[in-house]
Amino acid sequence: MKKYKIYNGKVITPYKIINDGCVIVDGGKISYVGNENIQSDDFVEIDAKGLYISPGFIDIHTHGGGDADFMDGTVDAYIKASERHAQHGTTSIIPTTLSSSNDELKNTFSVFKSAKNSNHNGADFVGFHLEGPYFSMEQKGAQDPKYIKDPSVEEVEEILSWTDDIKRWSLAPELNGAMAVGRILSKAGILPAIAHSNAVYSQVLEAYENGFTHVTHLYSGMSMVRRINAYRYAGVVESAFLIDDMTVEIIADGSHLPASLLKLIYKFKGPSNIALVTDSMRGAGMPEGPSVLGSTKNGIDVIIEDGVAKLPDRSAFAGSVATTDRLVRNMIQLADAPITDAVRMMTTTPARIMGIEKDKGSLIPGKDADIVMFDGDINVQFTMVKGKIVKNAVGSKG
Repeated sequence: MKKYKIYNGKVITPYKIINDGCVIVDGGKISYVGNENIQSDDFVEIDAKGLYISPGFIDIHTHGGGDADFMDGTVDAYIKASERHAQHGTTSIIPTTLSSSNDELKNTFSVFKSAKNSNHNGADFVGFHLEGPYFSMEQKGAQDPKYIKDPSVEEVEEILSWTDDIKRWSLAPELNGAMAVGRILSKAGILPAIAHSNAVYSQVLEAYENGFTHVTHLYSGMSMVRRINAYRYAGVVESAFLIDDMTVEIIADGSHLPASLLKLIYKFKGPSNIALVTDSMRGAGMPEGPSVLGSTKNGIDVIIEDGVAKLPDRSAFAGSVATTDRLVRNMIQLADAPITDAVRMMTTTPARIMGIEKDKGSLIPGKDADIVMFDGDINVQFTMVKGKIVKNAVGSKG
């Protein structure tokens, strides 16, 4: 593989910015980060021209993009979505399912394996995220109710036997059998996450002790303060704030959560416990107009306008069309986060949540050369995945 020297940029680390920074890439890995402008005839030199040099963005919850959905069930759909997101700075991606039949799920695993091993020009596929079908019917959101059910240890063990690519599984912890499933997933190195749940604080606390250390798309599809027999109970949202070490993810597209809630979450959870996610459907990176939520075969018609997907009658949101650069930009502009914190929530923190921090999430020698460069408005100019340039709008020589 080519050796690269990226210089004359502002290198973003989790806690600071290295001005006039230099990053050396060798064999698809980072070999140097610092101020020294190292010279060698072996390098392909890339002048960052004052841009920010950042770790690549990690999206741990996305359903598609570029007019492709991961439930389309084709390798081409995976590659199209991956390549479109890479144009916006995403270097690692965790494809996400919707509640579906087990036959459809099994086919999706096979397709994912083929896509992961393909020679594509997009974001790296680092694992799989199952969203459902073990959800609260009251908090199902856009999930198809005909697939929603209580978890079964036997069914979960069967599904786990079909693939070793699952990295996280989102479910409602208050359902019968959920705690046992949480323990099974944790033991297998899979992150159980709370999602589409009507749980109260005591149930969330028990879930946390059984491995549910993460909350999927905070505020979306989950309980807040509830009244039960005249008494008020904290819901999932309040529980996430009360449990200090619980991590959360947020759809910071500016539509699903307004600036006030972005500021609230940022203030209480901090950048070490927040991952920014697109939760995007096929409309991510596409122009406004008609689209489909879910697969082309079984999906529902939606319309993209005002930066979000809506039901045709505009009565409710029908999905995110965000890309990761937009999330970082919004945390800076709407939540008043410094650029180091905004980038941290899109890189270092999601890497740690998913257990891939040994290879990804920060510009440190020995880690994968996943690099993105952007200007002060987070307009992405360059993306590199494992030492391979997938978007190049910056001058180079060598």
